[in-house]
Amino acid sequence: MIQSMTGFGKATGDTQGKNLTVELRSLNSKQLDLSLRIPGIYKEKELDMRSMVSKALGRGKVELSIFVEHVEGNSSMTLNQNLALNYHQQLTQLAGALNESPDNYLELLLRMPDVLKSERQQLEEAEWQVVQGLVQQAIKHLQEFRQTEGAALDSVFRQHIQAILQLLGEVDPYEAARIETIRERIEKHLEENVGEQHLDRNRFEQELIFYLEKLDVTEEKVRLRTHCNYFIEMLDQPQSQGKKLGFIAQEIGREINTLGSKANQADLQKLVIQMKDELEKIKEQILNVL
Repeated sequence: MIQSMTGFGKATGDTQGKNLTVELRSLNSKQLDLSLRIPGIYKEKELDMRSMVSKALGRGKVELSIFVEHVEGNSSMTLNQNLALNYHQQLTQLAGALNESPDNYLELLLRMPDVLKSERQQLEEAEWQVVQGLVQQAIKHLQEFRQTEGAALDSVFRQHIQAILQLLGEVDPYEAARIETIRERIEKHLEENVGEQHLDRNRFEQELIFYLEKLDVTEEKVRLRTHCNYFIEMLDQPQSQGKKLGFIAQEIGREINTLGSKANQADLQKLVIQMKDELEKIKEQILNVL
């Protein structure tokens, strides 16, 4: 079952007088590109969180964010009142000397250095256990999101692969007609330029067979059908096979291109163009598969 690399997961919880929110976002990327936006108190556990996310999500451009809201009366910020009063006195004297007055002394004072200070806190094991559990919940929700998106992609891929196989099945009638058309055209040119009485029928048949072998598309049809069936087989695997599906899509493209170069017939070229269109729709989405 394939999974999308696009996803979102969220988990919330309470601990130590704090409301915690953990969010995980992921987009498509060839490798794992993980960034963290976490409060300073959790920095010591950054490696642990990176390990949890990387093992669970595999690939993608992933952003882990942790938001902390302190419950009323449990703020870690402290006000240095004496320093604020000292700043106020100096600002008042300066304003008097300049004959000016700030519109809001309080707002200005709160911005002054060291008036508001955050107390350095130690991360307790109980709080870390809660954070760890929330990260795991967010990962689970993101994985569920990826699976839902993957199911939608699976349906799209199967639809386009079946369309390619259906178009491939329409090649046979045109291929038979093409051989007869080529035979008649070559024979006509020879008769016009060499003359029917000078035409060596045995040599003509040999050259015709050699020419038609170069335009024969039997191998391309067999390989194209095999690649399409292998693509479906990879969709049915229990683990998402994004990279392998990308490689198979490249091989499908090669066979379609070769088929087009050998077509030498307008109706066949139309079928090839339609196959390419279906394949491009697959390629548009394949980069988003885990």
